[in-house]
Amino acid sequence: MTTTTTIRTTCTGRVETAAAVGLPSRSRLGHALDALRSDRGAATAEYAIVIMAAVGFAGVLLAVMRSDEVRGVLGDLVRSALTVG
Repeated sequence: MTTTTTIRTTCTGRVETAAAVGLPSRSRLGHALDALRSDRGAATAEYAIVIMAAVGFAGVLLAVMRSDEVRGVLGDLVRSALTVG
């Protein structure tokens, strides 16, 4: 099965294909190059990078929050907030 790609429509309504205007027809190589140039899947890759960065940040935050100094500061902050007067 062959398909033709419309290149342009003339003012009389005649449709011209790539071969009619002297352009080479689409080949497998042309379709492969189009597939390589497409942005398909780019958003998924960007989401994966953002998720990996968030996991890394969460790991660093967890390590900092587990330290004795931070626990002491947070404990003092909560005690002072709950103390009346």
